[in-house]
Amino acid sequence: MTGFDISLFIFLLVTFIYVFTFNVITTQHKVYLLFHFFMMFWPICQVGVHTTDNPNLQIIFINTSFVCLSMLGFGWLLFTKFLVNAAYRPSRKFLAYMVLPSLIMSVFVVWNPAELFMRPVDGSYTERIYGPIFWVLAALLISYYVISVRMLLGTYRLRKAQQEDRVSIVNALIGIIILVSLSLLDMVVNVVLDPWLPVIPGLTSLGIVTSNLYFVFALQRNRTLDLVKIAHQDVVDTLSVGVIVLDEHDQVIEMNRIMSPFFRIRVGEKLNMAKLLAGYSTDAASEESFLHMYQHQPSKRIQTEIVIEHDKLQTKFFSLHVAPVIVGGRRIGRVITFQDITELKSLILKSQEHNSSLQERNRALIYMQDELFQANRKLEQMAITDSLTGCFNRRYLMQQLEHEVLTNLRYKIPFALILFDIDLFKQVNDTYGHIVGDEVIRRTAEAVRSSLRRTDILARYGGEEFTLYMPHTTREHAEMLAQRVREAVEGNFIQLGRGRSPISVTVSMGMIAVEEPFHQQYDDIKEYLKELFLKADSALYRAKDDGRNRVVNL
Repeated sequence: MTGFDISLFIFLLVTFIYVFTFNVITTQHKVYLLFHFFMMFWPICQVGVHTTDNPNLQIIFINTSFVCLSMLGFGWLLFTKFLVNAAYRPSRKFLAYMVLPSLIMSVFVVWNPAELFMRPVDGSYTERIYGPIFWVLAALLISYYVISVRMLLGTYRLRKAQQEDRVSIVNALIGIIILVSLSLLDMVVNVVLDPWLPVIPGLTSLGIVTSNLYFVFALQRNRTLDLVKIAHQDVVDTLSVGVIVLDEHDQVIEMNRIMSPFFRIRVGEKLNMAKLLAGYSTDAASEESFLHMYQHQPSKRIQTEIVIEHDKLQTKFFSLHVAPVIVGGRRIGRVITFQDITELKSLILKSQEHNSSLQERNRALIYMQDELFQANRKLEQMAITDSLTGCFNRRYLMQQLEHEVLTNLRYKIPFALILFDIDLFKQVNDTYGHIVGDEVIRRTAEAVRSSLRRTDILARYGGEEFTLYMPHTTREHAEMLAQRVREAVEGNFIQLGRGRSPISVTVSMGMIAVEEPFHQQYDDIKEYLKELFLKADSALYRAKDDGRNRVVNL
């Protein structure tokens, strides 16, 4: 039987070399090689036990074989994880929890306290009696295998796998069933029923080798898929877009390398989106809305923007998209993409700065245009008004009258024209001075304006002389308005200050009213206006000759 175990060891070694040499070493293959490494120690250590009579060497061989056997369960479970999900990346904490029971059992196997693991028969470990620790180890290995079988069966039933995936899972199931069956048979025949049945050596070794054949076959059938997955991973890693694939429980099952410099995310860990966005979101309200939809509406496509300070020197902007993966109406995961929009954002910011600068220039231009408009209005106002009284000046009056009178004559609209000046104004200048004289002119204009209608036009004709144009006014109404103006000026007292008594002035008014019938046609409106002003001037002189402070209507 020693030669049998040696043959099995050589077969396992050759298989190890073959897998290492003729396969692209993926993470899945690395896990297999670890598992295979533990398997090789069992047959060679069994050879060592039967080829020496030294109890100390026998203990070493036995402890080594059982330590590797205990690690075999951990290796098989880890391989199963990778077999059902080639993109699986276990976290360090999970690996520690998964290997801890095997490590504890290895310690007790080597320690063998009070010979609770095994004790020799007649001082030799060729024949040995196993204790409670052995049965705990057996239970642990069975637990590992049961978990692996359940995982493989669950994957086979639930996953819509391709045929190659199904074949690999079936081969792995057959291999583990053979290993467990022959190991249990070895334990029952050679340990439990040892007093009654002859020893059948090599059952566990045979189970290890047979299961390994199915195991290698599963890898080989999956080899093409491994190449496709490697190529797929290479393509994904060369993308300029960050990609994270989550399962239905938000567990990270795939991601590309572009994500590594920016986010501390590991395959196999659960993604905490709130923690991921903390401090990165550009808008608190947008972040809250995004997280609410991410947590409560997982089947919706959502998007947000985040900003990251990379190496404290460079700011990166990302557009974060979350899309569900739906198969047969059921959500089985999500795909999160991070697209670098730094350059686009920079262009947008520069464009906004440029637009802001243009808006600022436009506002300045509008302000300048408004100032120019106001200045033009002031110039226009200055061009048509008298600076002392604020009344229209003579030039503006004549321009307006040419248009107004021509319209009145064409449509037979009555109007009146009054020419008046301040009585004895020279005496005011001689008595009080020109400053008081200017004030008298200004206050007289104010008094006249307060008595006029909104449609009437008051203009300073020259010196102390004024002209009043009243549209749509008959002779009777014109006389009434003229008398009201005269009385307003007469009742207007002008304060001189410095304790001097106020003074008042009067005006003499010459009026000409034009009303129906219009018998004459006037081709030259300027000549007609000249005639009107001559008649009004004659009426004004008659008012002065008749004693002043009166209205004369020719």
